[in-house]
Amino acid sequence: MDLRSYREIAWNGWWKQNPGIVQILGLCPTLAITTSVVNAVSLGLATVLVMAMSNLAVALLRNFIPYEIRIPVFILVIAALTTVVDLAMNAYLHQLYLVLGIFIPLIVTNCIVLARVEAFAAKNSPLASTLDGAAMGLGATLVLTVLGAMRELVGIGTLFSGIEMVIPGTHEIHVLGADYPGFLTFILPPGAFFALGCLIAGRNWLEARQQARARLTRSAPSPQEA
Repeated sequence: MDLRSYREIAWNGWWKQNPGIVQILGLCPTLAITTSVVNAVSLGLATVLVMAMSNLAVALLRNFIPYEIRIPVFILVIAALTTVVDLAMNAYLHQLYLVLGIFIPLIVTNCIVLARVEAFAAKNSPLASTLDGAAMGLGATLVLTVLGAMRELVGIGTLFSGIEMVIPGTHEIHVLGADYPGFLTFILPPGAFFALGCLIAGRNWLEARQQARARLTRSAPSPQEA
């Protein structure tokens, strides 16, 4: 594969086939854990690690895995790597680990991870597969981060609440002031659905606008024709 192909893989993960706002996969952690930026980024980065390593492992082993049992083997690989990430977070980021709770082990059942392993890693080279996993994971992390920022900012008026669990000695930023009363709906599940709907609508609007500009450019007469 050439550089252009790698760029296309990265662009697919970040925008064109973004798992959060295009494929709409992994909604359970997306809606449940995005009550703050710190939670969202932490779970997103854990997912990036699992996706990149899973894609690499499956790409390396794909010729040795019988087709009939590929799904159980894929899940076994994902589960093993998720366990590594889970134990590492428990050891080095224990407070954050307690906050994220069950959603770290649930990466095993995340549709995003299994979908990329089955659709891409099982058919492509290790380097391309690793890039695909990382790009898709980063695309999902971007959505989680923006969603977490929206909900935290509107819900409680801060950003980076809980950052002291990751970087001791730091504290959250009171963007809307310490006396901001908060908007509880955005912290609850209805706020998550509303915020995600806004992100999907915004992405679709940008795509429609870009396509309209492309059509106008193609239909515009050239200087020679004019």
